[in-house]
Parts: sequence; C-alpha cells; structure tokens
Amino acid sequence: MSSMDRLITIHQPRRLEVGVGAAAKVGEAVKAARPLVIASGPTAQYVDRLGLSGEVLVIDDVPPEPDLPAFEAVLERARAFGPDLVVGLGGGSVLDIAKLVAVLWDGDQALRDVVGPNKVVGRRVPLIQVATTAGTGSEAGIRALVTDPDTKSKLAVESPHMIADLAVLDPELTYSVPPAVTAATGVDAMAHCVEAFTNIKSHDLIDGYARMGFNLVGKYLKRAVEDGRDSEARAGMMLASYYGGICLGPVNTAAGHALSYPLGTRLSLPHGLANAIIFPHVLAFNQPVAPEKTQEVATALGLGQAGSVETLKEAAVGFCRDLGIEMRLSQHGAAEGDLGLFAEEAHAIRRLMDNNPRDMSVADVHGIYRDAF
Repeated sequence: MSSMDRLITIHQPRRLEVGVGAAAKVGEAVKAARPLVIASGPTAQYVDRLGLSGEVLVIDDVPPEPDLPAFEAVLERARAFGPDLVVGLGGGSVLDIAKLVAVLWDGDQALRDVVGPNKVVGRRVPLIQVATTAGTGSEAGIRALVTDPDTKSKLAVESPHMIADLAVLDPELTYSVPPAVTAATGVDAMAHCVEAFTNIKSHDLIDGYARMGFNLVGKYLKRAVEDGRDSEARAGMMLASYYGGICLGPVNTAAGHALSYPLGTRLSLPHGLANAIIFPHVLAFNQPVAPEKTQEVATALGLGQAGSVETLKEAAVGFCRDLGIEMRLSQHGAAEGDLGLFAEEAHAIRRLMDNNPRDMSVADVHGIYRDAF
C-alpha cells in the first residue's frame, strides 16, 4: 500500500517552539502594533503568556465546531480592527478560524470562494498558532473546516497560504483541559495517525510520523488523563497531535473521520469525542486488508494480538472506555431512527471515504453506527 516513490508535498510551520514556557516565544518572534488573538472562552486566560505588545484585540467567543455564521462574525470584527498579526490560541476549531481569518480579512475572497484545494490567493500578515489541546494538530497543517449550516456538511479549505509562521506547543497550556476532553482529543490525534497509516495514499515518510504519533499516544495518553499536570505526558501528547497534523497534509484521514462528521454536525458532539466513538469500529473493519499495520497499532496501544475483527474491536473499545469515554451513541443524544441518515451523509464524504483501504458501503456504515449505538 505504501510507496516510497509516490510524489507527495509536505508543508510544515516555518518555526516550531516546543516545551514548557514556549508560549512566551510568541511576543519575541513577531513585533506587531495591532495583534489579533482569536481564542475561545477557556483559552483567553493564556493571552498574557504570549508577551504581545501594541494594541491587542482578543476575540474569545469562537464556539466548538464553528459554522459559517460564526466564522463570518469573527471575520467582520477582524476587518474592522485591521490586524498586522493573527494569533490562534486554542484547540482545532479556534486554530482553523485563525487560518481563515488570516487569509481572508484583507481581501475580496469569501469563504465559499476558497472551499477546496489551492484557491486562496495569498496572505499578507504573519500567522502564529498556539495549541491549547492535543488532538487536531491543526497548528501543523494547511486545512481548515467550517460547518455549512444549510447542509450540515463541512466546508474544507486547503491552502499552503494557511501554514503558520510559528507554531507553539506549550504543555502548560493544556494543564487545565479536563480528563474527558484530554481522552477524547487524544484519541482524535491517534485517529489522524492511524487513518493516514492505513490509508490507500499512505507513504513511507508519512508512515514514520504516524508511527511516532500513535506510539506516543500509547505511552502518554493514559498518564495525561490521570494527571493533567504531568508535563512530560502533556508534551508527549502535543507532539503526537502535531505528528497527526503533518499526516493530514499529504495523506489525510479516511472512513473514520467521515463517519465522525455527522455526529458533530447532527448531534453537536465535539470532534474528538465523535472520533473516539468511531475509531475502534473502523480500525477493526479495516483489519482484513491491513493486518500488519493494524497489528502495529494494536501493539502500540497495548491491545495485544489483534486476532479476529470482533476481538480487536472489543479491545479498542475497552481502551477508549478505560480512558473514561462514553462509547455508546445512545448516551450522546442519537436516535436509532437517525442512523440511516448519518450513514448516507458519511458515505457521501468521498474526499475521505475514497481514502479508506477497504471499500465501505452505506450498509456497512449503517452497521457501524448500529454497533456503536
């Protein structure tokens, strides 16, 4: 499946600061007169750690899983302010909005004009991405997602103009993330690595990042959940998330993320939680066509021998449940009668489903949702 000679392109932040206290490097890196910080309510508390000078505007009401109106509200305030620096300070949703604001606030393009790959015309202000969770790896990549409120689907923008000038991974900024969120976002980071690793577009170079990522999850996620101030475990998970973000660029995710999206748009589940619920089922579904790689993942997570599809699924569900994740869709507001609609929507996300190593029909998707119900 993997091929060393297949052409790929990797975009990474121009500079990466990693470690305790790294957030203070932001103010040292760029001297700006009008910095704009895009955050959420919980992450705005860290603005002072960035060491920014000048007239700082903080927009701290980016919601989880933002939709188009939420993005446009932020964009309008950014245009009124006229920043000379954009800083994203938060989890994946915040960092995605920061990317989009940085490339769109001072031009004529609207978000719908740039949906898809390579439609952004450029960016004229620096972009700094400061992660406060370990999950999406958005600080590492060139993609941003916003929900279309009309179709409940994701509008995906991809452009090298959205790569950060500086990405910051400071484990202290994740100390306050609750155990449940730590667990779910950690599984999301792992899913990025695993889905790229078993992807039909997999590549030996990306396999290296993926292996580093899911091995770090196996080593550190449980520790980070049990002790939120374990700086080594927090740093390990931030690196795992970053490696997953690198995997997304040239390879991307597959069926696991496709199945998670309707759970976010229809049930308003956080992205990490949706992926955690789905992850064991898709890992097991793909085992027959990717047995060696699946066993690598199982070994890294301490699942033992993968064995049968059912055995692997039960072990992976147990791994997530032991982290405190509620794995039943019925406990998250899902109605059994809606699973068919979810299946049709997930199956239609061909940009991801077509990456899956094993073909998945609508009936297969429906079966996974029923199994997770």
